Amino acid sequence: MNFKKLMFLMMMILSTLITMSSNNWIGMWMGLEINLMSFIPFISKSKNKNSSQAMMIYFLTQSVGSMIMMFSIMMNTLTMITPLMTNEWLNILMIMSLLIKLGGAPFHLWLPEVMANMNWMQCFMLMTWQKMAPLSIMMNLKPNWFMYVAMTMSTMVGALGGLNQTSIRKIMAYSSINHLGWMMAMMSMQMSWYIYMIIYTMMLMTIMMMFKNIYFLNQINNSNPSLMEKMNMTMSFMSLRGLPPFIGFLPKWMVMQSMMESNMLCILIMSMMSLIILFYYMNMISPIMLNYSSMNKWMKKKNNKMLWLITLINLSFPIFSIMPIF
Repeated sequence: MNFKKLMFLMMMILSTLITMSSNNWIGMWMGLEINLMSFIPFISKSKNKNSSQAMMIYFLTQSVGSMIMMFSIMMNTLTMITPLMTNEWLNILMIMSLLIKLGGAPFHLWLPEVMANMNWMQCFMLMTWQKMAPLSIMMNLKPNWFMYVAMTMSTMVGALGGLNQTSIRKIMAYSSINHLGWMMAMMSMQMSWYIYMIIYTMMLMTIMMMFKNIYFLNQINNSNPSLMEKMNMTMSFMSLRGLPPFIGFLPKWMVMQSMMESNMLCILIMSMMSLIILFYYMNMISPIMLNYSSMNKWMKKKNNKMLWLITLINLSFPIFSIMPIF
């Protein structure tokens, strides 16, 4: 047991809880700073150039986001003094700082570069837990035109950015940017964005367990997956994309139903971008499904329990997605 990593993990969990439970801006900012300093030791590895590069990019971008956030908090007290600073522009400045921290468009360029230099466990933490604190702060802000622009741009960048990528980690990074746009859409409709986050975490967990030592597209075929692994991979990606009857369709269905009455153009663009993401997911899945497998067994003997667990989770998705209808 590495007690240093355990200590930093507890600090990371507590800092997120501090941010989510604070009732003032300074407390939220302090929780984000503790979260930043406790996540960096998870990235860093001694004598590893890739981890050092990821650590420096992450630290610099998060520091810029924290500076802009602190500036907007300090200028909030001057709105009664000068008429040049209005609450709307401070709101935009705060959303901008949170988008830098989240990796949302148009401040998204650091996220694929950082994820390309990390392992799957670090990528999983960056895509799920590290988004909780900034999204909880964004929930307290009033939705405005800049949030709708960032939401639409995130879905477009997440769809178009992953088209010509060969690194699976970069593809998952652009997919995370797209899902961030859908979470912001749930937030703008005054809906429970954490439902989307819980479902997204479950779907990512099944994919990360299968891609343990696979980082590029050509490594999927070279790993010689069995029929059961192919089925699990296909179901996980279809659920992550939001195809019915899988559970990934449920939060997108909620967003579509809410935004049809208020903002039809945004939901039309977001739905069209989902089809593009489905294209590069199918580009990833179709070779392993169409190629002949040289293994005649149903599944490999190793990781038998893990495969059954992933299969159980994937097969339970359609059941959970049908339950709200009844």
